[in-house]
Amino acid sequence: MQDKKICVIGLGYVGLPLARLFSTKYCTVGFDKNKRRVDALMAGHDDTLELSDELLQDALNKGFRCTADIEDIRDCNIYIVAVPTPVDENNRPDLTPLVKASETVGTVISKDDIVIYESTVYPGMTEEDCIPVVEKVSGLRYNVDFFAGYSPERINPGDKEHTVEKIKKVTSGSTPQVADIVDELYNSVLVNGTHRAPSIRVAEASKIIENTQRDVNIAFMNELAKIFNAMDIDTHDVIEAASSKWNFIKLTPGLVGGHCIGVDPYYLIQKAQVCGIFPRIMSSARRLNDGMGAYVANRTIHFMNKKGVMVKNSDILILGFTFKENCPDIRNTKVIDIYNTFKEYTDNVTVCDCHADACKVKEEYDVDIVKDIPDNRYDAIILAVAHAEFLKLDVRAFAKDNAVIYDVKGCLDRNIIDARL
Repeated sequence: MQDKKICVIGLGYVGLPLARLFSTKYCTVGFDKNKRRVDALMAGHDDTLELSDELLQDALNKGFRCTADIEDIRDCNIYIVAVPTPVDENNRPDLTPLVKASETVGTVISKDDIVIYESTVYPGMTEEDCIPVVEKVSGLRYNVDFFAGYSPERINPGDKEHTVEKIKKVTSGSTPQVADIVDELYNSVLVNGTHRAPSIRVAEASKIIENTQRDVNIAFMNELAKIFNAMDIDTHDVIEAASSKWNFIKLTPGLVGGHCIGVDPYYLIQKAQVCGIFPRIMSSARRLNDGMGAYVANRTIHFMNKKGVMVKNSDILILGFTFKENCPDIRNTKVIDIYNTFKEYTDNVTVCDCHADACKVKEEYDVDIVKDIPDNRYDAIILAVAHAEFLKLDVRAFAKDNAVIYDVKGCLDRNIIDARL
Protein backbone atom coordinates (compact mmCIF):
# COMPACT_ATOMS: atom_id res chain seq x y z
CA MET A 1 0.00 0.00 0.00
CA GLN A 2 2.96 2.37 0.35
CA ASP A 3 2.88 3.00 -3.43
CA LYS A 4 -0.55 4.60 -3.17
CA LYS A 5 -0.83 8.32 -3.81
CA ILE A 6 -4.01 9.70 -2.28
CA CYS A 7 -6.05 12.74 -3.26
CA VAL A 8 -8.82 13.96 -0.96
CA ILE A 9 -11.33 16.12 -2.81
CA GLY A 10 -13.06 18.64 -0.56
CA LEU A 11 -11.10 20.17 2.32
CA GLY A 12 -13.84 21.02 4.79
CA TYR A 13 -14.68 19.59 8.20
CA VAL A 14 -14.38 16.04 6.87
CA GLY A 15 -11.80 16.15 4.09
CA LEU A 16 -9.02 18.12 5.75
CA PRO A 17 -8.63 15.98 8.90
CA LEU A 18 -8.82 12.85 6.75
CA ALA A 19 -6.21 14.10 4.30
CA ARG A 20 -3.89 15.09 7.12
CA LEU A 21 -4.27 11.64 8.68
CA PHE A 22 -3.49 9.82 5.44
CA SER A 23 -0.47 12.08 4.93
CA THR A 24 1.14 10.49 8.00
CA LYS A 25 1.62 7.25 6.00
CA TYR A 26 1.07 8.05 2.33
CA CYS A 27 1.87 10.70 -0.21
CA THR A 28 -1.30 12.78 0.07
CA VAL A 29 -2.62 15.90 -1.61
CA GLY A 30 -5.79 17.78 -0.71
CA PHE A 31 -7.85 19.34 -3.49
CA ASP A 32 -10.44 22.08 -3.13
CA LYS A 33 -11.82 24.40 -5.79
CA ASN A 34 -11.85 27.27 -3.25
CA LYS A 35 -8.43 28.83 -3.76
CA ARG A 36 -8.81 31.11 -0.72
CA ARG A 37 -9.34 28.03 1.42
CA VAL A 38 -6.31 26.32 -0.11
CA ASP A 39 -4.11 29.38 0.36
CA ALA A 40 -5.11 29.66 4.02
CA LEU A 41 -4.34 25.99 4.62
CA MET A 42 -0.98 26.22 2.90
CA ALA A 43 -0.24 29.22 5.14
CA GLY A 44 -0.85 26.92 8.12
CA HIS A 45 -4.32 27.84 9.39
CA ASP A 46 -7.63 25.94 9.31
CA ASP A 47 -10.52 28.30 10.01
CA THR A 48 -12.85 25.38 10.81
CA LEU A 49 -10.55 24.72 13.79
CA GLU A 50 -10.72 20.97 13.17
CA LEU A 51 -6.92 21.00 12.86
CA SER A 52 -4.73 23.08 15.13
CA ASP A 53 -2.16 25.31 13.47
CA GLU A 54 0.57 23.15 14.99
CA LEU A 55 -0.83 19.90 13.60
CA LEU A 56 -1.42 21.38 10.16
CA GLN A 57 2.02 22.98 10.00
CA ASP A 58 3.63 19.71 11.03
CA ALA A 59 1.83 17.94 8.19
CA LEU A 60 2.91 20.59 5.70
CA ASN A 61 6.50 20.30 6.90
CA LYS A 62 6.34 16.57 6.23
CA GLY A 63 5.09 16.89 2.66
CA PHE A 64 1.30 17.27 2.83
CA ARG A 65 0.05 19.68 0.18
CA CYS A 66 -3.24 21.37 -0.71
CA THR A 67 -4.09 22.63 -4.17
CA ALA A 68 -6.82 24.14 -6.33
CA ASP A 69 -5.02 23.12 -9.53
CA ILE A 70 -6.46 19.94 -11.03
CA GLU A 71 -3.15 19.14 -12.74
CA ASP A 72 -1.59 18.62 -9.30
CA ILE A 73 -3.78 15.57 -8.66
CA ARG A 74 -3.55 13.84 -12.01
CA ASP A 75 -0.86 11.40 -10.85
CA CYS A 76 -2.84 10.15 -7.83
CA ASN A 77 -4.34 6.66 -7.86
CA ILE A 78 -6.74 6.81 -4.89
CA TYR A 79 -9.35 9.61 -5.03
CA ILE A 80 -11.44 10.20 -1.91
CA VAL A 81 -14.49 12.45 -2.29
CA ALA A 82 -15.49 14.34 0.85
CA VAL A 83 -17.79 17.12 -0.36
CA PRO A 84 -21.04 18.36 1.21
CA THR A 85 -24.42 16.79 0.43
CA PRO A 86 -26.87 19.65 1.04
CA VAL A 87 -30.58 20.03 0.36
CA ASP A 88 -32.30 22.78 -1.61
CA GLU A 89 -34.92 25.24 -0.39
CA ASN A 90 -37.54 22.47 -0.68
CA ASN A 91 -35.42 20.02 1.33
CA ARG A 92 -34.70 17.91 -1.75
CA PRO A 93 -31.19 16.45 -2.12
CA ASP A 94 -28.86 18.77 -4.01
CA LEU A 95 -26.34 16.55 -5.80
CA THR A 96 -24.41 19.44 -7.36
CA PRO A 97 -21.28 19.14 -5.16
CA LEU A 98 -21.12 15.37 -5.68
CA VAL A 99 -21.63 15.64 -9.43
CA LYS A 100 -18.93 18.30 -9.77
CA ALA A 101 -16.53 16.28 -7.62
CA SER A 102 -17.25 13.21 -9.75
CA GLU A 103 -16.52 15.26 -12.86
CA THR A 104 -13.21 16.26 -11.31
CA VAL A 105 -12.40 12.61 -10.64
CA GLY A 106 -13.41 11.69 -14.16
CA THR A 107 -11.00 14.29 -15.56
CA VAL A 108 -7.96 12.82 -13.82
CA ILE A 109 -8.68 9.16 -13.07
CA SER A 110 -6.60 6.50 -14.84
CA LYS A 111 -6.82 2.78 -15.41
CA ASP A 112 -6.91 0.69 -12.21
CA ASP A 113 -7.45 3.74 -9.98
CA ILE A 114 -9.99 3.71 -7.15
CA VAL A 115 -12.48 6.44 -6.20
CA ILE A 116 -13.83 6.30 -2.64
CA TYR A 117 -16.83 8.37 -1.56
CA GLU A 118 -17.17 9.61 2.03
CA SER A 119 -20.08 12.02 1.53
CA THR A 120 -23.37 11.00 3.15
CA VAL A 121 -25.75 9.70 0.48
CA TYR A 122 -28.86 7.57 0.16
CA PRO A 123 -28.40 3.86 -0.65
CA GLY A 124 -27.45 3.46 -4.30
CA MET A 125 -26.27 6.99 -4.98
CA THR A 126 -22.59 6.12 -5.36
CA GLU A 127 -23.16 3.60 -8.13
CA GLU A 128 -26.34 5.08 -9.62
CA ASP A 129 -25.52 8.79 -9.65
CA CYS A 130 -21.79 9.35 -9.08
CA ILE A 131 -20.03 6.54 -10.93
CA PRO A 132 -21.86 7.18 -14.24
CA VAL A 133 -20.49 10.74 -14.15
CA VAL A 134 -16.95 9.42 -13.69
CA GLU A 135 -17.48 6.97 -16.54
CA LYS A 136 -18.85 9.63 -18.88
CA VAL A 137 -16.06 12.14 -18.26
CA SER A 138 -13.20 9.65 -18.17
CA GLY A 139 -14.33 7.26 -20.91
CA LEU A 140 -13.36 4.42 -18.57
CA ARG A 141 -15.58 1.49 -17.59
CA TYR A 142 -16.64 0.87 -13.99
CA ASN A 143 -15.23 -2.31 -12.43
CA VAL A 144 -13.20 -2.91 -15.59
CA ASP A 145 -10.92 0.10 -15.92
CA PHE A 146 -11.50 1.77 -12.53
CA PHE A 147 -13.11 0.80 -9.24
CA ALA A 148 -14.99 2.35 -6.33
CA GLY A 149 -15.38 2.22 -2.58
CA TYR A 150 -17.55 3.87 0.03
CA SER A 151 -16.49 4.71 3.57
CA PRO A 152 -18.91 7.14 5.20
CA GLU A 153 -17.50 10.00 7.23
CA ARG A 154 -18.13 10.13 10.97
CA ILE A 155 -16.62 13.49 11.81
CA ASN A 156 -18.28 15.35 14.67
CA PRO A 157 -17.40 19.06 14.24
CA GLY A 158 -15.77 20.56 17.31
CA ASP A 159 -15.30 17.16 18.99
CA LYS A 160 -11.69 16.92 20.16
CA GLU A 161 -12.19 13.48 21.70
CA HIS A 162 -13.57 11.48 18.76
CA THR A 163 -11.05 12.69 16.21
CA VAL A 164 -10.77 11.02 12.83
CA GLU A 165 -7.96 8.63 13.73
CA LYS A 166 -10.02 7.29 16.67
CA ILE A 167 -13.22 6.73 14.70
CA LYS A 168 -14.11 3.20 13.71
CA LYS A 169 -14.93 3.42 10.02
CA VAL A 170 -17.27 1.42 7.82
CA THR A 171 -15.61 0.40 4.53
CA SER A 172 -16.81 -1.22 1.32
CA GLY A 173 -15.68 -1.81 -2.26
CA SER A 174 -17.15 -2.45 -5.68
CA THR A 175 -15.46 -5.86 -5.89
CA PRO A 176 -14.18 -8.18 -3.15
CA GLN A 177 -10.60 -7.36 -4.09
CA VAL A 178 -11.21 -3.62 -4.01
CA ALA A 179 -13.05 -3.98 -0.70
CA ASP A 180 -9.86 -5.56 0.66
CA ILE A 181 -7.75 -2.65 -0.59
CA VAL A 182 -10.11 -0.01 0.81
CA ASP A 183 -10.36 -1.76 4.16
CA GLU A 184 -6.59 -2.17 4.42
CA LEU A 185 -6.07 1.48 3.47
CA TYR A 186 -8.28 2.80 6.27
CA ASN A 187 -7.12 0.20 8.78
CA SER A 188 -3.55 1.37 8.29
CA VAL A 189 -4.28 4.81 9.80
CA LEU A 190 -7.15 4.18 12.23
CA VAL A 191 -6.60 3.35 15.89
CA ASN A 192 -9.90 1.48 16.30
CA GLY A 193 -10.00 -0.19 12.92
CA THR A 194 -12.90 -0.72 10.54
CA HIS A 195 -16.13 -2.56 9.94
CA ARG A 196 -16.21 -4.02 6.45
CA ALA A 197 -19.71 -3.89 4.98
CA PRO A 198 -20.73 -6.52 2.43
CA SER A 199 -21.59 -3.93 -0.23
CA ILE A 200 -21.44 -0.24 -1.04
CA ARG A 201 -25.23 0.03 -0.67
CA VAL A 202 -25.10 -1.43 2.85
CA ALA A 203 -22.35 1.03 3.81
CA GLU A 204 -24.39 3.93 2.40
CA ALA A 205 -27.49 2.79 4.30
CA SER A 206 -25.57 2.40 7.55
CA LYS A 207 -24.42 5.99 7.44
CA ILE A 208 -27.77 7.52 6.60
CA ILE A 209 -29.52 5.77 9.51
CA GLU A 210 -26.89 6.88 12.04
CA ASN A 211 -28.01 10.49 11.73
CA THR A 212 -31.66 9.70 11.05
CA GLN A 213 -31.86 7.72 14.28
CA ARG A 214 -30.56 10.67 16.27
CA ASP A 215 -32.95 13.00 14.50
CA VAL A 216 -35.95 10.85 15.41
CA ASN A 217 -34.79 10.40 19.01
CA ILE A 218 -34.25 14.13 19.52
CA ALA A 219 -37.63 14.87 17.92
CA PHE A 220 -39.23 12.63 20.54
CA MET A 221 -37.53 14.60 23.32
CA ASN A 222 -38.58 17.89 21.71
CA GLU A 223 -42.16 16.69 21.56
CA LEU A 224 -41.98 15.70 25.21
CA ALA A 225 -40.61 19.16 26.03
CA LYS A 226 -43.60 20.76 24.37
CA ILE A 227 -46.00 18.50 26.26
CA PHE A 228 -44.36 18.99 29.64
CA ASN A 229 -44.00 22.75 29.13
CA ALA A 230 -47.76 22.89 28.55
CA MET A 231 -48.17 21.00 31.83
CA ASP A 232 -45.72 23.29 33.64
CA ILE A 233 -43.35 20.37 34.29
CA ASP A 234 -39.59 20.76 33.88
CA THR A 235 -38.54 18.37 31.11
CA HIS A 236 -34.97 18.04 32.39
CA ASP A 237 -36.27 16.93 35.79
CA VAL A 238 -38.36 14.28 34.06
CA ILE A 239 -35.37 13.06 32.05
CA GLU A 240 -33.19 12.84 35.17
CA ALA A 241 -35.85 10.78 36.92
CA ALA A 242 -36.39 8.47 33.95
CA SER A 243 -32.61 8.05 33.57
CA SER A 244 -32.51 6.15 36.85
CA LYS A 245 -33.83 3.14 34.91
CA TRP A 246 -30.95 1.07 33.52
CA ASN A 247 -32.16 0.87 29.94
CA PHE A 248 -33.49 4.42 29.47
CA ILE A 249 -31.65 6.27 26.68
CA LYS A 250 -30.82 9.71 28.03
CA LEU A 251 -31.23 12.45 25.45
CA THR A 252 -32.25 16.07 25.84
CA PRO A 253 -34.41 18.41 23.75
CA GLY A 254 -32.75 21.07 21.65
CA LEU A 255 -32.19 22.75 18.31
CA VAL A 256 -31.20 20.32 15.53
CA GLY A 257 -28.96 22.03 13.01
CA GLY A 258 -25.67 21.36 11.30
CA HIS A 259 -24.87 19.54 8.09
CA CYS A 260 -25.65 16.03 9.31
CA ILE A 261 -28.63 15.36 11.58
CA GLY A 262 -30.66 18.26 10.21
CA VAL A 263 -30.00 17.40 6.55
CA ASP A 264 -29.13 13.75 5.95
CA PRO A 265 -32.60 12.31 6.77
CA TYR A 266 -34.00 14.13 3.75
CA TYR A 267 -31.82 11.96 1.51
CA LEU A 268 -33.35 8.77 2.89
CA ILE A 269 -36.85 10.29 2.83
CA GLN A 270 -36.43 11.15 -0.85
CA LYS A 271 -35.12 7.70 -1.76
CA ALA A 272 -37.88 5.98 0.23
CA GLN A 273 -40.53 7.91 -1.69
CA VAL A 274 -38.93 6.87 -4.99
CA CYS A 275 -39.31 3.29 -3.77
CA GLY A 276 -43.00 3.87 -2.99
CA ILE A 277 -42.62 4.17 0.77
CA PHE A 278 -43.68 7.30 2.67
CA PRO A 279 -41.49 7.47 5.80
CA ARG A 280 -43.94 8.99 8.27
CA ILE A 281 -41.79 8.87 11.40
CA MET A 282 -38.74 10.43 9.75
CA SER A 283 -40.81 13.10 8.01
CA SER A 284 -42.65 14.02 11.21
CA ALA A 285 -39.35 14.18 13.12
CA ARG A 286 -37.90 16.55 10.54
CA ARG A 287 -40.93 18.87 10.69
CA LEU A 288 -40.91 18.91 14.47
CA ASN A 289 -37.19 19.58 14.80
CA ASP A 290 -37.21 22.24 12.09
CA GLY A 291 -39.84 24.15 14.07
CA MET A 292 -37.99 24.28 17.39
CA GLY A 293 -36.28 27.63 16.79
CA ALA A 294 -39.59 29.42 16.30
CA TYR A 295 -40.98 27.51 19.30
CA VAL A 296 -38.18 28.78 21.55
CA ALA A 297 -38.77 32.35 20.43
CA ASN A 298 -42.53 32.12 20.95
CA ARG A 299 -42.07 30.57 24.40
CA THR A 300 -39.81 33.45 25.33
CA ILE A 301 -42.43 35.90 24.09
CA HIS A 302 -45.02 34.05 26.17
CA PHE A 303 -42.99 34.62 29.32
CA MET A 304 -42.36 38.24 28.38
CA ASN A 305 -46.10 38.78 28.14
CA LYS A 306 -46.66 37.07 31.49
CA LYS A 307 -44.14 39.41 33.12
CA GLY A 308 -45.60 42.48 31.43
CA VAL A 309 -42.56 43.06 29.21
CA MET A 310 -43.50 44.84 25.99
CA VAL A 311 -42.36 42.69 23.06
CA LYS A 312 -42.64 45.36 20.40
CA ASN A 313 -39.33 47.26 20.08
CA SER A 314 -37.86 45.27 22.98
CA ASP A 315 -34.13 44.67 23.39
CA ILE A 316 -33.31 41.02 22.76
CA LEU A 317 -29.97 39.26 23.28
CA ILE A 318 -29.32 35.88 21.68
CA LEU A 319 -26.22 34.11 22.98
CA GLY A 320 -24.76 31.90 20.27
CA PHE A 321 -25.34 31.44 16.55
CA THR A 322 -23.38 28.32 15.55
CA PHE A 323 -25.27 25.05 15.32
CA LYS A 324 -23.43 23.58 18.31
CA GLU A 325 -21.20 24.66 21.17
CA ASN A 326 -17.50 25.51 20.97
CA CYS A 327 -17.15 25.31 17.19
CA PRO A 328 -17.46 27.88 14.38
CA ASP A 329 -19.83 25.82 12.19
CA ILE A 330 -22.90 27.85 11.18
CA ARG A 331 -24.32 25.41 8.63
CA ASN A 332 -28.09 24.98 8.96
CA THR A 333 -28.15 26.67 12.38
CA LYS A 334 -31.64 26.88 13.82
CA VAL A 335 -30.74 29.95 15.85
CA ILE A 336 -31.67 31.89 12.73
CA ASP A 337 -35.30 30.91 13.34
CA ILE A 338 -35.17 32.41 16.84
CA TYR A 339 -33.70 35.58 15.35
CA ASN A 340 -36.24 35.83 12.53
CA THR A 341 -39.19 35.31 14.86
CA PHE A 342 -38.07 38.17 17.11
CA LYS A 343 -37.38 40.38 14.10
CA GLU A 344 -41.12 40.36 13.43
CA TYR A 345 -41.55 42.36 16.63
CA THR A 346 -38.36 44.37 17.07
CA ASP A 347 -35.27 45.52 15.24
CA ASN A 348 -33.28 45.52 18.48
CA VAL A 349 -32.00 41.94 18.31
CA THR A 350 -28.34 41.45 19.26
CA VAL A 351 -26.64 38.17 18.41
CA CYS A 352 -23.38 37.42 20.19
CA ASP A 353 -21.10 34.55 19.20
CA CYS A 354 -17.40 34.37 19.98
CA HIS A 355 -16.79 31.40 17.65
CA ALA A 356 -18.74 32.18 14.47
CA ASP A 357 -17.15 34.11 11.61
CA ALA A 358 -19.08 37.39 11.40
CA CYS A 359 -18.43 37.78 7.67
CA LYS A 360 -19.73 34.29 6.89
CA VAL A 361 -22.82 34.85 9.04
CA LYS A 362 -23.54 38.10 7.22
CA GLU A 363 -22.99 36.53 3.83
CA GLU A 364 -25.10 33.43 4.45
CA TYR A 365 -27.84 34.72 6.76
CA ASP A 366 -27.68 38.52 6.44
CA VAL A 367 -27.29 38.78 10.22
CA ASP A 368 -24.80 41.03 11.98
CA ILE A 369 -23.21 39.37 14.98
CA VAL A 370 -20.85 40.66 17.67
CA LYS A 371 -18.02 38.90 19.49
CA ASP A 372 -18.63 40.63 22.82
CA ILE A 373 -21.91 41.55 24.47
CA PRO A 374 -22.57 45.30 24.14
CA ASP A 375 -22.84 47.27 27.39
CA ASN A 376 -26.60 47.24 27.52
CA ARG A 377 -29.53 45.80 29.43
CA TYR A 378 -31.96 43.49 27.70
CA ASP A 379 -35.65 42.64 27.98
CA ALA A 380 -35.00 39.01 27.07
CA ILE A 381 -31.87 36.87 26.88
CA ILE A 382 -31.84 33.50 25.15
CA LEU A 383 -28.92 31.14 25.69
CA ALA A 384 -29.12 29.33 22.34
CA VAL A 385 -25.65 27.77 22.20
CA ALA A 386 -23.68 26.57 25.21
CA HIS A 387 -20.27 27.97 24.31
CA ALA A 388 -17.88 27.61 27.25
CA GLU A 389 -17.44 31.38 27.33
CA PHE A 390 -21.17 31.92 27.89
CA LEU A 391 -21.32 29.47 30.77
CA LYS A 392 -18.86 31.65 32.68
CA LEU A 393 -20.99 34.77 32.30
CA ASP A 394 -23.20 36.36 34.91
CA VAL A 395 -26.12 36.43 32.49
CA ARG A 396 -28.34 38.36 34.90
CA ALA A 397 -25.87 41.23 34.77
CA PHE A 398 -27.05 41.94 31.22
CA ALA A 399 -30.75 41.70 32.01
CA LYS A 400 -33.26 44.37 32.99
CA ASP A 401 -35.03 43.87 36.30
CA ASN A 402 -38.05 42.12 34.82
CA ALA A 403 -36.27 40.53 31.87
CA VAL A 404 -36.92 36.97 30.70
CA ILE A 405 -34.00 34.55 30.54
CA TYR A 406 -34.62 31.44 28.47
CA ASP A 407 -32.13 28.57 28.60
CA VAL A 408 -32.33 26.43 25.46
CA LYS A 409 -29.48 24.15 26.57
CA GLY A 410 -30.54 23.60 30.16
CA CYS A 411 -27.13 24.48 31.59
CA LEU A 412 -27.61 27.79 33.42
CA ASP A 413 -28.30 28.17 37.13
CA ARG A 414 -32.00 27.49 37.56
CA ASN A 415 -32.27 30.32 40.06
CA ILE A 416 -31.57 32.97 37.41
CA ILE A 417 -33.69 31.69 34.52
CA ASP A 418 -37.40 31.91 33.77
CA ALA A 419 -37.61 28.79 31.66
CA ARG A 420 -35.63 26.19 29.78
CA LEU A 421 -36.43 23.93 26.89
